[in-house]
Amino acid sequence: MQLIESILKDAAAIAATRRDIHAHPELCFEEERTADLIAAKLTEWGIPVHRGLGKTGVVGVVRNGTSPRAIGLRADIDALPITEHNQFAHASRHPGKMHACGHDGHTAMLLAAAKYLAQHRDFDGTVYLVFQPAEEGGGGAREMIRDGLFERFPMEAMFGMHNWPGLKVGQFAIRNGPCFASSNEFCIRIRGKGAHAAMPHLGVDPVPVACQMVQAFQTIISRNKRPIDAGVISVTMIHTGEATNVVPDYCEIQGTVRTFTIEVLDLIEQRMRTIAQHTAAAFECECEFEFARNYPPTINHPAETEFARRVMAEVVGPENVLEFEPTMGAEDFSYFLLEKPGAYFVIGNGDGDHRDSGHGMGPCMLHNPSYDFNDELIPLGATLWVRLAERWLAPQGAA
Repeated sequence: MQLIESILKDAAAIAATRRDIHAHPELCFEEERTADLIAAKLTEWGIPVHRGLGKTGVVGVVRNGTSPRAIGLRADIDALPITEHNQFAHASRHPGKMHACGHDGHTAMLLAAAKYLAQHRDFDGTVYLVFQPAEEGGGGAREMIRDGLFERFPMEAMFGMHNWPGLKVGQFAIRNGPCFASSNEFCIRIRGKGAHAAMPHLGVDPVPVACQMVQAFQTIISRNKRPIDAGVISVTMIHTGEATNVVPDYCEIQGTVRTFTIEVLDLIEQRMRTIAQHTAAAFECECEFEFARNYPPTINHPAETEFARRVMAEVVGPENVLEFEPTMGAEDFSYFLLEKPGAYFVIGNGDGDHRDSGHGMGPCMLHNPSYDFNDELIPLGATLWVRLAERWLAPQGAA
């Protein structure tokens, strides 16, 4: 690996900052302390700071030379509503809140890169350091865009990085095209007519109606969309009834839909709505159908993906740059890629052996109460951020 020496020397100090953030997690749009810490560090290093985009977002600006070219580098900063099982010294001090997805580490990697870029400025143009709030369900990327991110900071392209448990330390993975799915939720309310369970013919039972719907939804996956198109419908909640001897008058179905394209999402939503409404009508029930589109699919752009792949190969060798297997998880970096060219990729977090004594018994997986970010990644991730910026803003203008 071709790590930057000065970043290696600062690694322990940046890791201490990461652990401080981990010990003080803040949920989406509540990241006041975290934003204060980020802003203080950037200011200490002579980097102009802009705050308030997406409520708690922070943008640092590092300029050099005369070129109008610019690149954006993003780190997410929020935590999850999870009670941490770890008991080491930097475990969460706030029950019900935890950095269980490594956003503390993402912040640390970008901070380490920021310090180096500010001190060396071996590029011609502008690097925008985007510390984004509310990735975990709040759509912080969308809110930063709505607050004028790209108008105030006109970058040519934007890049994002996420740690990935199970992938070895020293490896990256990336792919062109869809890499994370869209995330969507549905809620279907079926209204029938209550009755005594011994006399169901006097009522209209919504429970078998719900069962028919759940079964029929899977035919959308197997018979309506093309087999080569990815899509998942998951019914995760069914709520009905209050007593064993009463036919309820109401049943509610909830769940999620995930796809890699808007076209497949359109198809699934339309077919689910039709099935729900007509199934309810067939059983003489009323039906309310709600479908909320949350995060769109994360789709990498070809040129920017290949650019990032080349830079990764410079840092860790081509044998350690893998093809990312798409996941049905969702990521709000997707909003940035709808507006700007760019790419999203992952850095290996290892298998959990890095965790200090006192960690929980569970695996070191994302969104797990026993997770912890691997501090060994900080100099590697920071080095990659620096090289991406330097190569993109090379004085000759070659990307």
